Parts: sequence; C-alpha cells; structure tokens
Amino acid sequence: MVLDLSGKTALIGGSTQGIGLASAQALASLGARCILISRNEEKLKAALHTLSSDAGQEHGYLVANYSQPDQVRDVVTAFVKDTAIHILVNNSGGPAGGPASKAKPEEFLAAFNQHLICNHIITLLVAEGMKREGYGRVINVISTSVKIPLKDLGVSNTIRGAVASWAKTMANELAQFGITVNNVLPGATSTERLATILSNKSAKTGKSIEEVEREMMEEVPARRFGKPEEIAAMVAFLATPAAAYVNGTSIPVDGGRTGSI
Repeated sequence: MVLDLSGKTALIGGSTQGIGLASAQALASLGARCILISRNEEKLKAALHTLSSDAGQEHGYLVANYSQPDQVRDVVTAFVKDTAIHILVNNSGGPAGGPASKAKPEEFLAAFNQHLICNHIITLLVAEGMKREGYGRVINVISTSVKIPLKDLGVSNTIRGAVASWAKTMANELAQFGITVNNVLPGATSTERLATILSNKSAKTGKSIEEVEREMMEEVPARRFGKPEEIAAMVAFLATPAAAYVNGTSIPVDGGRTGSI
C-alpha cells in the first residue's frame, strides 16, 4: 500500500489550528510539501514550525481571508502560476450556531461564500495543475450534518449539505483526469469550535460545561470526543496513491455517532 507523498505539494485551508493544522502535520509526515492558508500570518508562521521536513520538503504559507472570496482567488491564482498543487484540503471554520428559523439571510450568504464559493474557486484554480500532473486529491472537511442535520446548527447544516452535493458533482466531473474529490465528516472533535459549542450550550441550558460535555459524549458510542489527529489520519489517507479509487464519498469520522449507515 503506497502512502508516500514525497514530491507532492498540498494546500491546506484553515491550517493554523485544529483539524486543518493536524491535517497539514499528517501530510507533512508522509513527505508532502505543505502550503498553509489562513488569515493570520503570525499563526501561520508558528504553524510551519510544527511540520515535519524529514523528506527535505520546504513548507510555506499564503495569507487570505475566506470571508473575502476575491482575495482568496487573487492569492491562490498568483501562487499556482509557478507551482502545481497535487492535494487540496478545503477546510474553514464553521458558521455560528443557532436555529435556521432565526437566521438572517445574510448569515446564509456569508457562510455560502466562505465555504462553497471559496472551495469552488480554489478547486478550479488547482485543478489545471492536477490535470497536468495526472494526480489530484480534493478533500473537503465538512461535518456529519451532511448525513443527519445537527440541532441548533441551522446555517451550518444548510451550507454543509450544499458543499457535499457540490463535491459529489465535482467528483463525477474530475475523476477522468485522475482527480478524486471526497469529504471527511468529523463528529464532535476536541477543537476550539467544540469548546465554543459547549460554552454556548452551557449558557443556554444553565448546565455546567462539564455536564454538557458529559451528555454529548454519551451520544457517541465510543464515549469520547475525537482528536484532531484522528480526523487528519483520514484526510491523509485520502491524499495518498492508496486511495486512488475512492471518489465521491462522504466519510464520517465520529466514533459511531451518526445514526445512519
């Protein structure tokens, strides 16, 4: 089974923390050159120091804010003029919580731009290089809500579902060029995002954060939250030559929480 990514270049979104950073670390450990992209340059610089360079690769970063799709387009366009991207990890922080019935239209539009539109822009920009190289992996970090909507995450549920449908469509269109498109669906994972969700639920219910955490863990057959590196392991596998015939899938990594097959 070929898991070596030496000679491959990966572009990873939202990669200064959480699942994005863990994904970059996993890809680097397999030999990939990693280009991190996020809005905070200082955090990007710090993140670079956590990446393995045992294969002699030189990592880098791009500064862009996913709330500004035109900026993302300009930054990535300039970079891919001289560099082919073999692996793209589309990843960005989730929308604020709350019921869909109370969400304002502009909240949906902002999330749509941040997730689907930026994903699409970057994918189109890197796809030409992938075609020339005969190797492409597009991996979208989404949410288990594309299988079953999650309570009080109305905007997120809506937009994540749109991203999953877009990804399946792109998978069908790009496979002929040796490019696969797959989705990784994290369950409750110990990240800053989860900490915010726990805090919000605590404030809303009057329960302690520990109690809310315990109740959420009881919904997971594994009886614990996931670790970012466990999600990253699936991202890394899908990026390898070994996963060449895995295409158009949405794979939950959730300790068994999702109640569907």
